[in-house]
Amino acid sequence: MTMEEIFKGTKEFKLEVFEKVQLELNQFGLLIYNANVKQLVDVPGHEYFSYLGQKTQMEAANQAKVDVAEARMKGEIGSKLREGQTLQNAARIDAETKIISTQRQGEGKKEEIKVKTEVKVYENQREAEIAEANADLAKKKASWAKEAQVAEVESAKAVALREAELQQEVERMNALTRTEKLKAEFLSQASVEYDTKVQEANWELYQKQKQAEAILYEKEKEAAGQKAIADAAFYGRQRVADVELYAKQKEAEGLMALAQAQGVYLRTLLEALGGNYAALRDYLMINGGMFQEIAKINAEAVRGLQPKISIWTNGGGEAIDGNGSNAMKEVAGVYRMLPPLFKTVHEQTGMLPPPWMGTLPDPKKATTD
Repeated sequence: MTMEEIFKGTKEFKLEVFEKVQLELNQFGLLIYNANVKQLVDVPGHEYFSYLGQKTQMEAANQAKVDVAEARMKGEIGSKLREGQTLQNAARIDAETKIISTQRQGEGKKEEIKVKTEVKVYENQREAEIAEANADLAKKKASWAKEAQVAEVESAKAVALREAELQQEVERMNALTRTEKLKAEFLSQASVEYDTKVQEANWELYQKQKQAEAILYEKEKEAAGQKAIADAAFYGRQRVADVELYAKQKEAEGLMALAQAQGVYLRTLLEALGGNYAALRDYLMINGGMFQEIAKINAEAVRGLQPKISIWTNGGGEAIDGNGSNAMKEVAGVYRMLPPLFKTVHEQTGMLPPPWMGTLPDPKKATTD
C-alpha cells in the first residue's frame, strides 16, 4: 500500500496487518478480536500528511456546498411532491373507505348466513337425538313386553306345576282310601298287600314322570333365560356401537371445525402481515415460545463451563524509535505483545512457537538490558 492509501484507508491497512499476524496466530488457536490504529501524523520537517488533510478538508468543503445546493433543490421538489402525494392519498383513502364499507356489508351477510346455517344444523341434530331417543324407547318397550310375556309363562307354568302336585296328592289319598276300603270289605290280607304294592309302584312311576316333567320345565326355563341374556347382550353391544359411531362423528365434526378456524386464523394473520410468510413464521415462533426455548437450550449447553482466561497488554504503546509514525508504533506494539502471548500459549497448551519466532526478544528484557 502507498502512503496515500494508508492515510485514506486506515481500516484497510489495519485489516491487512492483522491478517498477516493472524496467519501466524492461527496455529495456536488464537484470534484477534479488536485493535485500533491511531491517527497518522507527520514527523518533524515533513508536512505530507498535513497537505493530505488540507486536501481532504477542501474537498469536503466543496462537497458541502454541492450538498447544500442539492438539498435546496430537493426541498423545492419535495414540497411539490408532497402536495401531489397529499391529493393522491386523499383520493386513495376515499376509495379504501368505500371498499371497507362494502367489505363490512359482505361480512355482515356472511355472518347472518353462518348463524342461520348453525341454527339449521342444531335443529337437525335435535331431531336426530329425538329420533334416537324414540328408537331407544321403542326398544325398551319391546324388551319390557318380552319380559312380561316370560313372567306370564313362568306364572302359568308354576300354577300348572302346583295343580299337578295337588292332583297327585288327591290321587294318592284316593288310592289310600280305596285300598283301605278293599282291605276292610272284599280282599284278604294278601290281596291288600298286592294292591298296596301295585299302588306303590304306580306312585313311584307317577313320581318319576313328574320329576321328568320338572326337569324338562327347568331346562326350558334355563334355555329361555339364556336367550334373554343373549338378546340383552346383543342389544347392549348394539347400543355401544351406536354411541361410539355418534362420538366418532362428533369428533370428526369438531376436528373439521377446528381446522377451519385455524385456517381462518392463519389467513387473517397473513393478510394483516401483508402476505409476508417469513413474518408469519416469526410471529408463530414468538407466540409459541420457540425463541425462549432456544435460549434456554443454549444456556443449558454452556452451564458449568470454566474456561481459563489470560489478559495481557502491550503497555503504553511507546515508540520504537523517534522517527516512526503512530501506525508503525501499533505494528511494533503487536510484535512486542507476541513473546508474552507465546508464553501464555505454552503455559496453557504446552505448544511452542516456531524456531524463527522464538528468536524474537522479550521487550521487558531488552529494556532492562
